[in-house]
Amino acid sequence: MQATLDWLDDPEVFRVNQLPAHSDHHFYQTTTELQAQHSSLVQSLNGTWQFKFAKTPADRPLAFYQPTFDASDFDTIQVPGHIELAGYGQIQYINTLYPWEGKLYRRPAYTLNADQLIADDFSEAPDNTVGSYLKDFTLPKAFENKRTIIQFQGVEEALYVWLNGHFVGYAEDSFTPSEFDLTPYLQAGQNRLAVRVYKRCTASFIEDQDMFRFSGIFRDVNLLALPAAHLDDLDLKPTVNDDFKGGQLAVTTKLSGAAVTNATLKLTIKDATGQVLATQTQPGAAKVTFDAFAFDQVALWSPQQPTLYQLTLGVYDADEHLLEVVPYQFGFRKVELRADKVIYVNNKRLVINGVNRHEWNAKTGRVITMADMQADIQTMLDNNINADRTCHYPDQLPWYTLCDQAGIYLMAENNLESHGSWQKLGAVEPSYNVPGDNPHWLAAVIDRARSNYEWFKNHPAIIFWSLGNESYAGEDIAQMQAFYKAHDDSRLVHYEGVVHTPALKDRISDVESRMYEKPDQIAAHLDDNPAKPFIDCEYMHDMGNSLGGMQSYNDLIDTYPMYQGGFIWDFIDQALFVHDAVTDQDVLRYGGDFDDRHSDNEFSGDGLLFADRTPKPAIQEVKYYYGLH
Repeated sequence: MQATLDWLDDPEVFRVNQLPAHSDHHFYQTTTELQAQHSSLVQSLNGTWQFKFAKTPADRPLAFYQPTFDASDFDTIQVPGHIELAGYGQIQYINTLYPWEGKLYRRPAYTLNADQLIADDFSEAPDNTVGSYLKDFTLPKAFENKRTIIQFQGVEEALYVWLNGHFVGYAEDSFTPSEFDLTPYLQAGQNRLAVRVYKRCTASFIEDQDMFRFSGIFRDVNLLALPAAHLDDLDLKPTVNDDFKGGQLAVTTKLSGAAVTNATLKLTIKDATGQVLATQTQPGAAKVTFDAFAFDQVALWSPQQPTLYQLTLGVYDADEHLLEVVPYQFGFRKVELRADKVIYVNNKRLVINGVNRHEWNAKTGRVITMADMQADIQTMLDNNINADRTCHYPDQLPWYTLCDQAGIYLMAENNLESHGSWQKLGAVEPSYNVPGDNPHWLAAVIDRARSNYEWFKNHPAIIFWSLGNESYAGEDIAQMQAFYKAHDDSRLVHYEGVVHTPALKDRISDVESRMYEKPDQIAAHLDDNPAKPFIDCEYMHDMGNSLGGMQSYNDLIDTYPMYQGGFIWDFIDQALFVHDAVTDQDVLRYGGDFDDRHSDNEFSGDGLLFADRTPKPAIQEVKYYYGLH
């Protein structure tokens, strides 16, 4: 198969040769590696790559992926990193509009004409910058005779991959991992990996989040060596008995590799103290369902006591040699929407003291470190914040584990926002809204729901799946909810945008969710015997000298059991450090400070923290009121 630029223009092409999404488990070759938390089966490709920037697709170096290509005029760039923050292209912050509004006329494919694909919309666009990346690598010894996978944990927006001159695959969806099998094209000694990243494609219409618009390989890149029998997927379904004392655990695995049918799986479950609670052995197969585990007593996971159990699964060959060992922490908790139309977690009414959190670092943008994530967790714990909405995309893989361990509820949001397709200059006008009811956009958004679910399905911190943000509503989003309902009965589904299409309320969202609704209007709504509990998915909007009036919302918690709290907008400013020549100091610059037009300017600064993670005075208000419940 040969790669083609036409894929950039077609919403029905969003993955080519991409491996299926799966659980976010780690795997190690030995128990010693597990104890050291370092796997010889993983090789990082982070670091310095060769790089060539092109202002348009027509300017890209055409045959750069060929092994004989002369890249002596290429620059270098750091991976992970944003192309724009490396000095190329235009830094631009926008809230609702599409980046090209007022400059180019562009409409989503199949919206002006239900059967018409718009040719060359992005593939020959003057505003579609391109990054061409090269990386030479040699496989380590531990990778010999093993299948080798490449994992890109995040790339904005359209990704093409070649190895040693051979086309490997294509992917969209900037915020979930993309994996490809490199095995057929690997060679002894040095290998050349070529990656092309386009800033814009049809995915741009459904990745219109309130944020700086960047491009490039902005999360980790790893090579993964898969043993002869490899655990592809781990599906854990812990349930809590009606007495809230005991519980059960269902475990299903998927395996691949030449040695699967001769393999043996040995599973061990330990409690938080390290005591072995159960063991079980099963023969290998493409799919293995373990006998259900039953426990008379379980310690429940909650923000007050985030108890986690340890599962360890060893995969052995026919000679009882360990091929790989997989650890996973899991928790028991029960989420219920009861007949009284109130959400309960572990038999207690849910009260969300939440924030919306963009991933951000003032120096590197959405390229964040483990230290950044740990600092954010600590800030939440220090200020009585018990919940995070991952606005408006899936976060880095470690974030979900950190929230499990810290006891932070998660509303795990899909990578979906199409704000500019239905709201124009503040007016609701959905004439070319996507995904809407459009069958040509359905597969792409279902795929995003599938990826979000598969990667993060085992995390007890997630109590809501969120279908996305500010994308109006229609049949496609209803089908996204149907996907979650078919796969997961342990969580609820959230979506705010159905407020615009009341006829779909019985098919979209388990909760009534609104943005910035006034307390008296919420009270009036709850006095009218509504069908669903109420959540403020965004409220307070901490921009400038704001966040007063929290008591009015806090009083609703005491008055209305169906009012279940909300998520403040938002956690951290989006601003970047720039060295000011006049003062000779590094200063924070917001939207509009980069000659970006159009821009929503300082609207990027509405966090409880400044972009360098310095707390604002408003967070004192949050700590006080969130500490009352």
